[in-house]
Amino acid sequence: MDQPAPTLGTTPLLLIAVGAVALLLLLIMWLRLHAFVALILVSVLTGVATGLPVAELVDTLLDGFGSTLAEVALLVGLGAMLGKLLEVTGGAQVLADSLISRFGERRAPLALGIASLLFGFPIFFDAGFVILLPIVFTVARRFGGSLLLYALPAAGAFAVMHAFVPPHPGPVGAGNLLGADVGLLVIVGLVVGIPTWFLASYLFSRWIGKRIDLPVPALFGRYANDPAPQPGENDEDDGSGSGSTSTVTETTVTTGAPARAPAFGTVVALLLLPLVLILLNTGLNTLATVGAVPEDATWVVSLRLIGETPIALLITLLVAVVVLARERFSRDEVEELLNSSLGPICSIILITGAGGMFGEVLQASGIGTALTESLSALGLPIIVAAFVIALCLRVAQGSATVALLTTAALVAPAVAAAGMSPLDVALVVISIAGGSTALSHVNDSGFWLVGRFLGMDVWTTLRTWTVMETLIGVIGFLIAAGLSLVV
Repeated sequence: MDQPAPTLGTTPLLLIAVGAVALLLLLIMWLRLHAFVALILVSVLTGVATGLPVAELVDTLLDGFGSTLAEVALLVGLGAMLGKLLEVTGGAQVLADSLISRFGERRAPLALGIASLLFGFPIFFDAGFVILLPIVFTVARRFGGSLLLYALPAAGAFAVMHAFVPPHPGPVGAGNLLGADVGLLVIVGLVVGIPTWFLASYLFSRWIGKRIDLPVPALFGRYANDPAPQPGENDEDDGSGSGSTSTVTETTVTTGAPARAPAFGTVVALLLLPLVLILLNTGLNTLATVGAVPEDATWVVSLRLIGETPIALLITLLVAVVVLARERFSRDEVEELLNSSLGPICSIILITGAGGMFGEVLQASGIGTALTESLSALGLPIIVAAFVIALCLRVAQGSATVALLTTAALVAPAVAAAGMSPLDVALVVISIAGGSTALSHVNDSGFWLVGRFLGMDVWTTLRTWTVMETLIGVIGFLIAAGLSLVV
């Protein structure tokens, strides 16, 4: 829908934005109001305070909530089902054992991070993080210590790939707006992203994990303090948190005979399947754009369809049901198993949608426009101004992709006028990506997604996820700015 023009000046809008974030933190952290309710309440108050027409306020709220759920709910729901299957059939344990045997116990977080970098190339942050989460939990339960030691390298790897490297929508869209060479952007994104991940995510996780002892939550069918299952051992938690026994979480067939754990190759193939399908979609999109294949041909359209992320995850889930569950559970047990995987994530999905609602209200209020107009007059170097504008937009409205695309559109005339080299243009895209990644907080749906999945309260999420995202953004920008000076 068309956004209404802002009715307030820059200063009042900025003060309202600061007040809205402060009120949200107060409601959640001090008054202990549920985050879902608090986000809706503050979204309404912010819309009224910024002068959004009453007739359009509800539509703005619903647009923000619905558009966020459209992106997140399918991915999280299908990913949680796949994660449940990997967990209860022993697939996550098999993959964890293999990774640890190759890297060693001390390098288990590094192994998880490297795996996430690989899977994060074509898979969006939400889907990839949810798919690998049961593996992270399995490794964390096996070796002990804070969950942050294992979860942050994985989450940070997906965040870096999502922000810096095509084919993710943010860098692709920003690159197109600035006229960047996509192939070069992939190379530059990896050159900047990999050391950024190592410094900002892996090393940070080792530091913060020694200071915050975060237990493993019971999202995928096992309580935080339960030991990892031994081969043939039954798992009695149904994932609902009630502690009741459920036959669907047993890794035995209906006859009671122990079911053999899936092979390592089977588990890897299942994780690679969505990656291959999504890469197929990306490759065909590129070939169709350059005219190498007919864009409207039936076979091209069909293959691109199965490579769309939700469809790719759906296909992977159906294959996993056949491959992992057919010899272990009856049809009724498979249905109950998949159903039980959705209960723990309902709150996460609703809070994530409400976070998108809050971001939509902040965006519709005109705060982003006021910020960019003020910053454009500062006279900073293009690569620095791009980072600052993206950072302010990220703080104001929450969405990294919106911050990326909006900033790219704003600086595109300056980039074109400067006659920058293809490498410098790619570095400006990375700088924008850094600014749009830093300072993730309560108006970012990813903040709630990670915090709730890892069982963290708001304050702990600010100390961990927000700090890590800020390190990723700042370090990525510094590397890009440094390269722009020497190459």
